[in-house]
Amino acid sequence: MQRKHFLATLAGLALAATLPLAHAQDPKPLEWVVGYAAGGGSDIVARTIAESMSATLGRPIVINNKPGAGTNIAAEYSARNKDYGNLMFSADFATLAANPFLFSKLSYNAEKDFQPVGLLVRFPMFLVVSPSVPAKNLKEFMAWAKGMPDGVNWASAGPGSPHHLVGELFREQSGLKLTHVPYRGAAPAIQDVIGGQVPAMWIDSATVYPFLAGNKVRAIGVASPQRVATMPDVPTISEQGLQGFEGFAWQGLVVPTGAPADVVASFSKALQTALADTRTKARLQALGVEPMPGTAAQMGSFARAEREKWGRVITKVGVRLD
Repeated sequence: MQRKHFLATLAGLALAATLPLAHAQDPKPLEWVVGYAAGGGSDIVARTIAESMSATLGRPIVINNKPGAGTNIAAEYSARNKDYGNLMFSADFATLAANPFLFSKLSYNAEKDFQPVGLLVRFPMFLVVSPSVPAKNLKEFMAWAKGMPDGVNWASAGPGSPHHLVGELFREQSGLKLTHVPYRGAAPAIQDVIGGQVPAMWIDSATVYPFLAGNKVRAIGVASPQRVATMPDVPTISEQGLQGFEGFAWQGLVVPTGAPADVVASFSKALQTALADTRTKARLQALGVEPMPGTAAQMGSFARAEREKWGRVITKVGVRLD
């Protein structure tokens, strides 16, 4: 009985690493800010990685969800927080690459207000079609689309979303006549693709996986550097002829600018340890998410390149969210 009580106590302490502050035993837990609601993909990613990082750092990590305005609320909160060593923020595709061009005015500076800790994960984007579309690969899809006199409608999770911007890049590079149909989220969009109201869409791996497994939609290709481990039968867009085509949602970990170098180094080391952990990688891949390990310096370079790439796309399309 004493052994059972001891094991139960250990399990409770481990759980406290991601429970609200009132349940944590450490007087100063590490706050991890997430710009999306609890229970979503970004939240689950943070909680999964936080479990391992907490063990490495030897302190509890509390997830603080601040959803809204395309991560801008969470970004402003994090940028203004100067409690160095006690706050991290999941800055992503929207925060660091797209929002500076989607909004005429931001309450934070994507280039100056954050210091990178390291890359986290990416959500590969899939081009999927309704079962009624007579195409099974990119070559067949392009031939079918070119044969449609009015072009082809395609759905996205909404204006300015990674799904939308990847689709616009595909439209540009493929030369196809494609018309964007924005939805309020990926869930209603995929339902209309399943029903045939819209023939195609770009959708992230975490959302599409159960629909592909159930054969409710057909995957034409994935816009990732390589095939996704959990869906190895789906070829990349690049290997099917549109060479170099890549587009995915991604996340990185940052701290407010001004944090001491030793703080950034300790967080970065704990993050790399977490992403190398076999159990953590398996849990992420089960979600349809790919670990994307990268140092602080690599994340800084990657974010700058992404900002340049997607800034050009957004400027050309002329999309604005304010």
